[in-house]
Amino acid sequence: MNHSKWIFHPIFIFILSIIALILSLFLYIYWYVEASEGLNTLAQKFNLNPDQVLASQTWVVIVVLSILVGIILMGIMFIFIYHQKTYQVYRLQNNFINNFTHELKTPVTSLKLYLETFLRYELTGEERKKYIRYMLSDIARLSENISSILNIAKIESKSYKGEFIESDLIYVIRQFCENNKHLFQSCKISICNKSSDESILFSIDLSLFEMLLMNILTNAIKYNNSEVPCIDIEFEKKNRKLLISFSDNGIGLEKADIKKIFKKFYQVGKADNMSARGSGIGLNIAQNIAKIHKGKIAAISSGIGKGTTFILALPFRE
Repeated sequence: MNHSKWIFHPIFIFILSIIALILSLFLYIYWYVEASEGLNTLAQKFNLNPDQVLASQTWVVIVVLSILVGIILMGIMFIFIYHQKTYQVYRLQNNFINNFTHELKTPVTSLKLYLETFLRYELTGEERKKYIRYMLSDIARLSENISSILNIAKIESKSYKGEFIESDLIYVIRQFCENNKHLFQSCKISICNKSSDESILFSIDLSLFEMLLMNILTNAIKYNNSEVPCIDIEFEKKNRKLLISFSDNGIGLEKADIKKIFKKFYQVGKADNMSARGSGIGLNIAQNIAKIHKGKIAAISSGIGKGTTFILALPFRE
């Protein structure tokens, strides 16, 4: 059964097709040269003009034929690469649906359990408050997941036009952390400005920029085994660019994952015995928001267990 799967595998069929096509070209050229030599010998034997027997453009025909075969090979390769990429997107999307379904069902199941508890048991006022807090937490989680789906469609729309306002980015990030400290209460966040300026002005869409911050910061907390998750945010001006780095003490990344994490639906596999925890679209949303602001996000990590640094690079002029 495994042999049959291997024989009908697209890669095997692709390689076999390429070999067959090249071999056909080689055999044709070989036959053409042999036939030409035979006709040339025959013409000499009967004192005939070789130009009357042989075509003078023999090698021109061979070169043209080789070019045509090369074009066919390029076409086959293009179709193969396109097929592989389509299959990869399908696989990532399928994994995303499976994981995201779990992300949606978990808070719903939890809410159902708490509501059944309210119906079946007489609870004290303190117990009711405790369960209500749990329910509000699940509702927030459910709302966040739904918002992620809606936001990615909104951001990827080419017709998106936001309201860009010149803002002090240091103040924006500090205010964001302050307003959402209930989400980051278990995390130590420090903000450092390496430039001499007290404020750094840049034109941003505030709602989108806060969405970018939310995705990067929550990502740093999700993928963290430390007792106290730490995130260091630093501002630096370099080569007409403003670099905002977000360094954490999380589980880190392998080299193979660094470029892939910004792809839609991509989820980092098990690392340090941890399963993927996100939906696979948070960092993709952040990257798209960076592009809307004419910037880009890159990731740096020394390996598993050594933390990750996300660098947001924005075009900047004094």
